[in-house]
Amino acid sequence: MKKRILIYLVSLIITLFTASLVMAAEVAQGKCINYDKEKKIITIEEYGLKFSDDHPYGNPTGVELVFNVEKAQIGLAPQPGDILRIAYKIKNGEKRALKVMNVSKQDLRKK
Repeated sequence: MKKRILIYLVSLIITLFTASLVMAAEVAQGKCINYDKEKKIITIEEYGLKFSDDHPYGNPTGVELVFNVEKAQIGLAPQPGDILRIAYKIKNGEKRALKVMNVSKQDLRKK
């Protein structure tokens, strides 16, 4: 009986772990280039992972990414020039934002 319960619990844990991996989203960070409220689209210049004093949010890569924010939760309203962190999923070749965080307006490092 104990062996049966143990197998059941292990199976449940594996199922929950697998489900959490499937639900994981991708994340992009960069400078807001354009936020079109009517079309519900945000365009950012993606930042890389090299951080320095000159580039505390990462180095600009020159790559522009476009996100559909129709169903996204958006924190403080983005404006061109703001640094944004966007959690998204790709569906039918389109990047659909789940959450948009305005990092530059919420940066705790600022004094």
